[in-house]
Amino acid sequence: MTKATVVRPNKLSQTSPTIAYQVAMPQPESHLFVVTLKVNNWQASILDLTMPVWTPGSYLVREYSKHLQNFSATNQNGKDLNWSKFSKNHWQIETTGINDITVQYRIFANELSVRTNHLDATHGYFNPAALCFRVPGFEQMPIQITIVPPKPDWQVITPLPRVDGSNTFEAADFDTLVDSPFEIGCHQLYEFEVLGKPHQLAIWGEGNFPVESIIEDTKKVIEVESELFGGLPYEKYLFLLHLTSTGGGGLEHKNSCSLLYPRFGFRALDKYNRFMQLVAHEFFHLWNVKRIRPKGLEVFNYDQENYTPDLWFSEGTTSYYDLIIPKRAGIYDTKTYLENLSKEITRFQTTSGRLIQPLSESSFDAWIKLYRPDANSSNSQISYYLKGEMVSLLLDLLIRARHQNKRSLDHVMLIMWQKFGQAEVGFTPEELRQVIESVAEINLSEFFNRYIDGTEELPFNDYLEPFGLKLIGITEDEFVPYLGMTVKTENGRELIKFVEAGSPAQIAGIDPNDELLAINGFKVTSEQLGDRLKDYRSGDTIHLTVFHQDQLRTLAVKLADPKPSRYQVIFIENSSEVQQQNFAGWLG
Repeated sequence: MTKATVVRPNKLSQTSPTIAYQVAMPQPESHLFVVTLKVNNWQASILDLTMPVWTPGSYLVREYSKHLQNFSATNQNGKDLNWSKFSKNHWQIETTGINDITVQYRIFANELSVRTNHLDATHGYFNPAALCFRVPGFEQMPIQITIVPPKPDWQVITPLPRVDGSNTFEAADFDTLVDSPFEIGCHQLYEFEVLGKPHQLAIWGEGNFPVESIIEDTKKVIEVESELFGGLPYEKYLFLLHLTSTGGGGLEHKNSCSLLYPRFGFRALDKYNRFMQLVAHEFFHLWNVKRIRPKGLEVFNYDQENYTPDLWFSEGTTSYYDLIIPKRAGIYDTKTYLENLSKEITRFQTTSGRLIQPLSESSFDAWIKLYRPDANSSNSQISYYLKGEMVSLLLDLLIRARHQNKRSLDHVMLIMWQKFGQAEVGFTPEELRQVIESVAEINLSEFFNRYIDGTEELPFNDYLEPFGLKLIGITEDEFVPYLGMTVKTENGRELIKFVEAGSPAQIAGIDPNDELLAINGFKVTSEQLGDRLKDYRSGDTIHLTVFHQDQLRTLAVKLADPKPSRYQVIFIENSSEVQQQNFAGWLG
């Protein structure tokens, strides 16, 4: 390997090359995928290879190349070729007079998430963005990928079509390859049909999942979302579910989705409903964001961040629908929906960062903030998922109230699909607003300025009132004054994990990671804190003793009035007939 000084793009002089991968896992316990890339019929003097730094749907530079090792390049006779590395994810191979190149490397895979790779004695899972190189200039070329399982009983599942019934699959282009996760192992596979199209559910791991109920409820979700958009935009679809001890999440693809969920998270009804919301969310994405894309995501740049202020719509609006789709599908009732909505509003209203970071900025800064939380995040930022969901709720209610439920956010989604999604033409923030305004038949400049580009409090009750509903704040214990910090017990220590901006604790000088020792000279634990505060009233001054960077401190804290700890959407007493009709049109 020599240090390079000049980057030359790949260029062909005559015919196009062929690009093919082989992915083997001869020792799965090592967590190492052995990847072989063959580029044949190459006609240029330089072969550039770059590995994506992120994968669409997960807006963080994850530096996938950090897991790459043992890179080598040879010609058709097995002779080593000279190569250079230009940057963290860019390799260049000298190929003068060489038509067939073989590149081999290994990828360490021991992170089980929907956006990375995982290989062990039980299965292999990978996202091509985290495993495969891009050949710049030839992203539109078809790519074949052959899987070599380590055991005869390990099967391969992926949304890509097979080649001649083998373990070789073909992607039409690099974007399609990146969009196609692979699961290799002894997963359970279930097949079912919805609206005349085949669907598969592949489950890796053990747990208490009720597969019959999951399939039946998934069918309902598919039917409801298909009706909203006027049909299914694929020929077949794969649900890939990983069961694990902790964690959860999902990643959308055009013809599939990867889901991660706790293995024993299905028996309790609220947890089962949460799983179905995850299914509804990722499935909704096959329209919203996989095909209805912001302009900044119309063409993916895999080498750096792809900025857009519109993730509030792509993710937040999808979050609004993942809550209401199961209600429409009959998976849970109106009472459950309003309870779930109240929990979401509680999360929003108890995040002080909602008053600091605008929604459009939250989207734009996803790359440096949302996926990189710190002790001050809740004070300084708001999730575009969460506030986007809240804003979408208000927009839906605004449109419904103005048009007696004859129009709704559903119409916005359908127009966005017809105008941008079907042709996969990216939309601008201005075009999105124009579509919403055309459905609402009202100028929404003030709404956008206040609630999307600004940080004003969302006036929930102004929008809920026409539907016979109102939002109330609930103080769980009116005898507990407000202190403004969160304490958790870790390894026998009482650690302060969060201090709310402007709270009595912050004003007194308490910091996250301080160790709480005592109140007024008496030892206190995280479990005892709330009960101990009942001995005091708003306006009282207490003395907190903490270790701050191992230095003993005692600080005077003046307690404040109790604050609501949760919020609930309730029915207005003696609502009018119009309010009742509006409510029935919205939630049935």
